Amino acid sequence: MIIGLILIPVLAGVACLFLGNSRQLRVILIAVALLHLILTILCWIFPPAGLWQGWLALDEAGKLFLTIVSVLFVGSSFYLLEYFQREAGSPHESESVFVACLLFFLATMTLVTVSQHFSLLWVAIEATTLASAPLIYFHRNPQSLEATWKYLLICSVGIALALLGTFLMAAAATASPTPVELSIAGLTTNAQRLQPAWLKAAFLFLLVGYGTKMGLAPLHSWLPDAHSEAPSAVSALLSGALLNCAFLGIFRTLQVCSAAGIGEFARQVLIAFGLISMAFAAIFLLRQADYKRMLAYSSVEHMGILTLGIGLGGLGSFAGLLHAVNHSLTKALLFLLAGNIIFAYRSKSTEAVSGMFHRIPATAVLWMAGFFAIIGFPPFGTFISELTILRAALQQGHGWIAAAYLGFLSLAMIGMAGVILKMLYGPAPAQGQIRESRLSLVTPIVFAALVLVLGLVIPNFLSQTLTTAAGLAGGAVR
Repeated sequence: MIIGLILIPVLAGVACLFLGNSRQLRVILIAVALLHLILTILCWIFPPAGLWQGWLALDEAGKLFLTIVSVLFVGSSFYLLEYFQREAGSPHESESVFVACLLFFLATMTLVTVSQHFSLLWVAIEATTLASAPLIYFHRNPQSLEATWKYLLICSVGIALALLGTFLMAAAATASPTPVELSIAGLTTNAQRLQPAWLKAAFLFLLVGYGTKMGLAPLHSWLPDAHSEAPSAVSALLSGALLNCAFLGIFRTLQVCSAAGIGEFARQVLIAFGLISMAFAAIFLLRQADYKRMLAYSSVEHMGILTLGIGLGGLGSFAGLLHAVNHSLTKALLFLLAGNIIFAYRSKSTEAVSGMFHRIPATAVLWMAGFFAIIGFPPFGTFISELTILRAALQQGHGWIAAAYLGFLSLAMIGMAGVILKMLYGPAPAQGQIRESRLSLVTPIVFAALVLVLGLVIPNFLSQTLTTAAGLAGGAVR
């Protein structure tokens, strides 16, 4: 099944490059998305065996993030059916190239989730950059071109630092008389034979390198431009799926550090990066004139929350992984709705959008629900994960961390509320109400429902997976 999850999107993507018929391209996109989701579900029911001497395998953490990728890709694919119709008269990238790159993007993100060797993991994360860059340039204007190059250049610097971190990991593994293989299993099993100084250096370089791709401040400068200029469905995948892939690289490194006995050092660094990211995002969220950039800075904030949770360890790790699920669904919901708003108002400016309840009432209701979810308001799932991170900080006696965490959350909420409430309740536009396509609302409704359900109950299978995955990075969940 693992090979199928990777090869099917690759082969379908190659086929799309030779097709010019829009109908065929869309059928292939939906078919591959659904088949990928079916195979992902089968991986939960029938856990696949590892391949290539364990280089490809699906543990609990990989299974969790693979499912997020697959669910978001299916939802975004259905949304794109309507999006392509809206963009029919506008200059944009060839649809065959766009769909092919989308499928390559799916394949590379899948490869990240199943990679169990640090060298293969690095290749997979770099491949996600190359596959997704053409997607940002879809509209073929100067702004999207600038965002694409900025994305490529900054993430390439980050991935180069991650490569150096991988070399340092190899140095830590070969410092002992008996070298250790760079697989996750090999490094964690033989962690006591790793050289601590080299391993600490490897962790720092991998954190900075993959943290750049993850959007951790102050390494996040590519993210607002890329998320703002990409098509809304692509922005949903970038924020909800791609950032998680970079985080998984950091999580794998933390696994090794915890097994080697330097987990406390690694967690302290993660806590610092998490709080810094939240602080940066909160400041930029206070005055935003572009609502897609606002959502992008919100992603920086939530990557900080996720990192803080993992840094706290134990219950915090459980909450951090749960927050990854909640944030992915919520941010995908909001970016897709942003596409509806752009279509209705023909602008990304917050000043140009007002009276959404009069202009696009269904989108307005979902936009408000998404706002409540993203700020962690009950009964949405983000409330549970953010509250559990706060509980973990207080349980461990980190009062100042809890205070800073609450302060940054409050600032971010104030910044977003000022923009979103004006968009919803401002003066009604002169154009009047427009008819909203059902296809543009189905996916947001499903994502909103999932986040709401996760705020009411966490299914046993998900709770067990989160607990096991959190345990991989060290520390029992209590």
